[in-house]
Amino acid sequence: MEAAKVDKNNEKDIHTDFINNMTYGEYLNLDKILSSQKRLSDHHDEMLFIIIHQVSELWMKLILHELNAAIDSIKKEDFQTSFKQLARVSKTQSQIIHAWDVLSTLTPSEYMEFRDHLGQASGFQSYQYRMIEFSLGYKTDHVLKIYKKDPELLNVLQEAYEKPGLYDVAINALAKAGLPVNPDLVNRDYTKTYESDDTVKEAWLTVYKNVDQYWDLYQLAEKLVDIEDWLQQWRFRHMKTVERIIGFKKGTGGSSGVNYLKSVLDHRFFPELWDLRTEI
Repeated sequence: MEAAKVDKNNEKDIHTDFINNMTYGEYLNLDKILSSQKRLSDHHDEMLFIIIHQVSELWMKLILHELNAAIDSIKKEDFQTSFKQLARVSKTQSQIIHAWDVLSTLTPSEYMEFRDHLGQASGFQSYQYRMIEFSLGYKTDHVLKIYKKDPELLNVLQEAYEKPGLYDVAINALAKAGLPVNPDLVNRDYTKTYESDDTVKEAWLTVYKNVDQYWDLYQLAEKLVDIEDWLQQWRFRHMKTVERIIGFKKGTGGSSGVNYLKSVLDHRFFPELWDLRTEI
C-alpha cells in the first residue's frame, strides 16, 4: 500500500489540460485512421479483414521508407547506417508475417458472407507491395496499368519502376570495392527484372571467402539474405492463409489465387547469394 502511495505522488505532473496543446490522438491523426474502416457489408468479420490489410499497408510504408534510405546509404558507402535500416526492414517484415496468423481466424463461411462486396479489389493490386518488389529488383508492369486512373500515383510507381533497386546498388558496391563485376550491370536497364550473373556470384564468393577483408560487404550480403528470407516466409504464409480461407478459388482481382501465389515462391531476388552457399 505504501509503495502505491509513493507512485501516485510521483505522477502529480501528468498533463490533463490540452485545451491549447496537442494530444496523442491529434499527433497520430487517430480520427482519420480509426474512421477509415468502412465496411461494405453488415458482417462482423469484415472489420478484421479491413484492419489486417490496412495495418499491413502501414508496415509496408515503413519498409519502403527504410529500403529507400538504405539504398541511398549504400550509394554513399555508408554501410553501417544501411545495416541499421535493413535490420529494421527485417523486423518489420516479421510483423506483417504475424498478421496472417490473425487473418487465418477468418473461416471460409465467414469470408463468403462479405467477399462479393469486394468487387474486383484485391491485394494483388497493392501498389506498395509492388514498390517493395521494385526496390528488390523484381519489375512487373501490371500495376502501372492498374493505376492509370491515378496519374499522381502512376508517376510515383513509374519512378520506382525505373530506379535501381537494393541489389543493384549492392552490386555496384562490389564493383567499387575492386571486385570484377560485369560492367553491363553497373548501369543496366533497371526496368528489367534482375537475372543471375556469374561474375556477381564470383564476387560474392570472394567476399565470403575473405570475410575480414570485405567485412562491410559480407554484412551487407547477410542483411540481403535476411530480407529475402523474410519476404519468402511472408509469401508462403500469404499463400497458405488464402488456401485455408478460399481454397483454390480465383482471387477477387482475377488471379488464379493459390496457384499464382505458389508460382511466385520460386522467384529469387538475390540469386547469387543463395547459389554460393552450395560452393562455400
